[in-house]
Amino acid sequence: MKEFIIKNEEETRAFGHDLAKSLKKGSVIAMIGDLGAGKTTLTKYIAEGLGISQTITSPTFTIVQEYKDGRLPLYHFDVYRVNDPDELFEIGCEEYFYGDGVVIVEWADLIYDMLPEHSVVLKIEYGDDESSRTYRICEKEELACTF
Repeated sequence: MKEFIIKNEEETRAFGHDLAKSLKKGSVIAMIGDLGAGKTTLTKYIAEGLGISQTITSPTFTIVQEYKDGRLPLYHFDVYRVNDPDELFEIGCEEYFYGDGVVIVEWADLIYDMLPEHSVVLKIEYGDDESSRTYRICEKEELACTF
């Protein structure tokens, strides 16, 4: 597991841009964190790092938003309101998870068993002050990555 202390929004932007550089076709980032912890903000900076110029918003009521104007397509899921895993299958989640773009899933702990084994888990926790966060990253199959 890797841990990063992020002190402000500029560091969030830099982290998102750096992470975007490492992403490739089929990458899945499973985000876990409390309400307001910064999942959508980090997603915005990852998208920016991918060259996506569209405005990134939380797909809370639509489950998934598609952004295709960057170096890779970005599929942004928010599964907070998913009550039944069949809802994800109905929208073709496996095509996204194993497709030609990058998938970011907010509230991924709610569908953890459905995530591909190659997913990267990113847990965001509040830091010591209002603007700081701790990011913990690991591969899904790492046993040490139990949140």
